[in-house]
Amino acid sequence: MENFQLKEFAEFIRTLAAKSGEVIQPYFTRAGLAVETKEDRTIVTQADREAETAMRELIRKRYPRHGILGEEFGPENASAEFVWTLDPIDGTISFALGCPLFGTLISLLHGGKPILGAIHNPVLGQLCIGDNTETTFNGRAVKLRDTRHLSEAMLLTTDVASIAKHQNKEGFEKLLGQTHLFRTWGDCYGYLLVACGGADIMLDAIMNPWDILPLVPIIQGAGGVISTWSGGDAARGDSCVAANKVLHPQVLEILNS
Repeated sequence: MENFQLKEFAEFIRTLAAKSGEVIQPYFTRAGLAVETKEDRTIVTQADREAETAMRELIRKRYPRHGILGEEFGPENASAEFVWTLDPIDGTISFALGCPLFGTLISLLHGGKPILGAIHNPVLGQLCIGDNTETTFNGRAVKLRDTRHLSEAMLLTTDVASIAKHQNKEGFEKLLGQTHLFRTWGDCYGYLLVACGGADIMLDAIMNPWDILPLVPIIQGAGGVISTWSGGDAARGDSCVAANKVLHPQVLEILNS
């Protein structure tokens, strides 16, 4: 992968984020926004569908040989060398209820590995982009904060109830007892906060590929570690734990105790 190519793709991610944001913003806090429940019991709005459609159209026009994997409309040319993943609104519950802690997730895979990731919050005007070696927030380089002790750390997660259903509830409760602060500032926004130094640990018990893949280049680019709940490759898993290099092994040990 040439550097000039990576820069081109990063610029295109900004284009995708801007376009999806234009679609999403008018729907935020709109009275009477229709919310549907999908077969997997997650929810979707017209904003989700329209934003993904808009991004797909841009990708097809600019990179017709590239593949696409989106939450709302599935895979397209999935065996391509380059594949874009799209989650138009990660945190649809928050979005639908007028809470601004949501975002659009975009990643680019090369040979199945995430080389670029973005979290865009169009309501707050925040764009976080990572390429595994550097992460920026609105153009400014950011790093995870250097918290070294769990007793000083802030822990975030999206849904406590899902932990008991999919992972080791006792391990999580033990971790909760050893950290300083805990909030459910979840979905992709929690990972944005960790990458930018606003929190120390973010974890989710169950996730989809389009949720996880954009986070890998962002957390790693900001100097952090991201893995599955059991310590495996996050890009191939269905759960997530993100923290700095000192805290991450401590967190995994407690979660899996």
